[in-house]
Amino acid sequence: MESRTGKRAAAAGGKRAESGRPRPSLSPRLIVEACLELMDTVGADALTFRRIGAQLGADPTALYRHFRNKDDLLLAVADHLLEEGLEGLEPSDDWRQTLRGLFIRIHKVYLSHPRAAVLATVRITRRPAEMRVIEMTLTALSDAGFSPEEAVRHYRALVDSVLAWSCMDATYCTLDAHTRRGDESAWSGEYAVVPAATHPHIAAAAPYLASVEDGANFHFALDLMLDAIAARAPSNPA
Repeated sequence: MESRTGKRAAAAGGKRAESGRPRPSLSPRLIVEACLELMDTVGADALTFRRIGAQLGADPTALYRHFRNKDDLLLAVADHLLEEGLEGLEPSDDWRQTLRGLFIRIHKVYLSHPRAAVLATVRITRRPAEMRVIEMTLTALSDAGFSPEEAVRHYRALVDSVLAWSCMDATYCTLDAHTRRGDESAWSGEYAVVPAATHPHIAAAAPYLASVEDGANFHFALDLMLDAIAARAPSNPA
């Protein structure tokens, strides 16, 4: 079955190769989408120009017209994920709601592409989508009353926490199903029978440890960060 990027490449058209197949008119976006599709299905090992060229039906050397090397392509993929998170997002009049909505969206995108997210969350893309995220975040923190210097410190603490959490969640998604089931069952298994004599607080909390859902816990952790920022904000009447 032909992939989505393969269909788009064929539709892009251009001159025909000797085999009679149309040569795709490559663009940075088409290459990034092909790369992301391969990473979703195969994993990080798919991040090679040879594999991406084969996916697009193009000579791998043609990719170098758009990306200097593999790392340049990875940064473009990382920025593409942020662009997905930003799509259709309008800042709120409430700075806190702007930040909450932005980072919930970005976390969701990372979990929809976990193999790419594992590589992307630790990088600085230097590209338009990342700059939009930074500008939106600093604008919201400025609206909260922080000076530029204070806004940057709070920006880094908040964003690094969100990225670290997203990387952890994405890495967990890449584990095989058997391993995930084993880890998840530990809360209702081994931890549920820990003796109160040796671990009294674990024993008391055991009924609740198994009830924590990862997605809801991310929202909880994000709200904790935003609560802390709001408490420190110069605009806080308290």
